[in-house]
Order: sequence, then C-alpha cells, then structure tokens
Amino acid sequence: MITVLLDALVPIFVGLLLGYIAGRRGVMDNVNVRNLIVLVMNFTIPCALFSTIIRTSREDLEQQIPTALMIALVFTVLYATGYIWARRSLKMSISDASVLALTIGFPNSAAIALPLFATSFGPASTITAAMSIAVGSITISPLTVALLEADKQSHGTGISIRNVLHSFVRALARPVVWAPALALIGAYFGVHLPSYANDTLITLGSAATASSLILTGVVVSAQRFRFDQSVFWATITILLFQPIFALSMTLLFHMSRDHVRDITIISAIPGGFFGLVFGKSFDATPEAASSGLIASYGAGWLSLALWMLVMTKYF
Repeated sequence: MITVLLDALVPIFVGLLLGYIAGRRGVMDNVNVRNLIVLVMNFTIPCALFSTIIRTSREDLEQQIPTALMIALVFTVLYATGYIWARRSLKMSISDASVLALTIGFPNSAAIALPLFATSFGPASTITAAMSIAVGSITISPLTVALLEADKQSHGTGISIRNVLHSFVRALARPVVWAPALALIGAYFGVHLPSYANDTLITLGSAATASSLILTGVVVSAQRFRFDQSVFWATITILLFQPIFALSMTLLFHMSRDHVRDITIISAIPGGFFGLVFGKSFDATPEAASSGLIASYGAGWLSLALWMLVMTKYF
C-alpha cells in the first residue's frame, strides 16, 4: 500500500513543487500568468474532460448519476458555508468571499484526482475524477465568476439576483464549463466521434495534468503566506471537515463502497486553484484564500495519504 501511495502522490506533489520553485525563482513569471491560465482553462482541461466523458457509455454514465449528485451536494454545501463564513465572520466583500468559497468548496480535482485515481484505482475510475471536475465546473465555478462580475459592475454597492443570473449565463461560455456539459449530453445520446477527433482530444488533454500542476504551483508561489485564525479554519475545512462531511453523506444515503471511497478521497484533496485564477482577473485575491491554499498543500500530502489509507482499509 505504501508503494501505491508513493506512486500516486509523489509525482503530483513534485509537479506542484516544480511550479512553485519556478515561480519563486523567476524561471516562470508568477504575476503575468494569463497565457498559462488560458492554456489550462481553455484547452488542456476542457479537452481532457471532453475526451474522458464522451467515451463513457450511457449505462456507465447513468451509474455515475448518484455520484455526481452527491459530489454536487458536498461541493455546494461547503461553498455556501465558506461564502457565509467569509461574509459574516471575516467581513469580506462579495468578490473575496466567492474566491475563498471556491477555494474551500472545489478541491483540485483537475490537477490531482485524474492522475491519483488512474494510478491508485485503475483507468476506469478516472470517470469519477472527471465527473468531479465537471460538476464543479458546471455549478460553483460559473457561480463564482457570476458573483465576481456582478460585484465589479456594481462597484461595491450591492448585487441583484438579476445581475448574478445574467453574469452566470455569460460564464457558461467558458470552455471549462461548456466542454464537460456538451460531453455529458453527447455520451448520454451515444454520440461517437471519429477516431482522429478522439485522438486529437486525447493528445491535447494529455497535457492537462502536468499543466494544471505547474499552474497551481506558479499561482501559489505569487501569493504571500500569512497564517492566522482564518487560514487555520480554511485549511481544516478543506482537509478535514469536507471529507468527513462527504463520508457522512455517502454513508447516510447507503452508497456503494466504491462511491463512498471515491467521493471521500476527492473531498480530501487540497484546495483548487480555480478561485484564485478567477479572482486574479477581478483583483480579488484574499489572503485567507491564498494562504489557505498554501497551507492545504503543506499539510495535504500527509492528510490525503491518511485518508487514502483509511478508505482503502476500512471501506
């Protein structure tokens, strides 16, 4: 089991570390990362998601419905909890609160779940990892963009539901949102792409893991680390409360053993970079989010290994 954990986790955290070192040493520009963001968010991740989901049979997709719904529940509850906490307790603006909420509620499935599941549980399990990215990309990610845009347009005077809905519709035009949604529709209706189209998507998507890991490390390297009470609770929520909540919900609804394991491990993955990437475009990079992200990776290598040991041994 130790060998399996090392094979799964070491390449992931080495990739993150390389990106972090490159950003800190100036090998890569960690301030002007727009081109790298476009590469990851508009090309590699959408292609990886589309190619994985579109090849899923309708039967397998229907079996993933309970998993997708449970992942959506876990992500949404943690997102809402993080947003309310940021607004009421930390007195953050709408923009900063939405960035912190997405950092807490959406684990870094894009960079970690796909290679982790492929190595630990076999290629067939990557559909669950892809589904977790798709769920987060279709739900709380566009909601965050909508809140950021609506808050910017209001100049801090308050937002309306109408403005948020309008911004939400615009957020759906992002490739990382519509690509998995389109793939889900295509897979459900049995659409089969030509071999050259599949090979193209697979080739472009094969860069998703490495580019996502490097981007995460570079983004984190540009953030100032400050450990305080808010960072402590953000880190604990990401690494402990979210997987405990996921485990409790999956057991409560009597899900299968594999579903319990997969959803809990996905929820134990350190915080995702989507929040800081989206927030960077709107000058919203709260220290609680950036420092919480750094802290979650500092402790995440150990906590994720422990969660994998527990879930593999007892479930």
